[in-house]
Amino acid sequence: MSHPQSYEILLVPRFAEETTTGAAESDAAESDAAGSEATEPETAGSEADAEATEPGGVVRSAVVSATGETGASGYPRYSGEGVVADIDPETHAVEALLVDGAELSYGLSARVKETDAGTVADH
Repeated sequence: MSHPQSYEILLVPRFAEETTTGAAESDAAESDAAGSEATEPETAGSEADAEATEPGGVVRSAVVSATGETGASGYPRYSGEGVVADIDPETHAVEALLVDGAELSYGLSARVKETDAGTVADH
C-alpha cells in the first residue's frame, strides 16, 4: 500500500474545534482525557471544517514529508519545518507529534491536510 508522501499539519486552538458539531469532538475529547495527542484529521477538500476553525485560526502550520522511517507509535514518520509526526495513513490521525522538539502544548490540537506531491502550501 502506498502512503501519502506529505501532509500539512495545522495547529489550532482547542476552542476552535469546539465550534464544530458532531461526534468527532466527543471522540477527540475522550482521547484528550486519556492523555492522547491524537486528533481527528482534516482532509483535503474539507473547507467547511477549515472555516469552522476561523474563530481561533491556525496558530502554526508545517508541511511534513515522509522520512521512510516508522515512528515509535508504529506509524509512518513525517518531518519538516520543525515538526515531526507519526501519522496513520488510513485515518490521517496524528498518533505522535513533536513541535520544535517538544510535545504539543495543552490547548492546541493538530489537524492533518493531505498535500499533493511536490506542492508546498501557502503559509
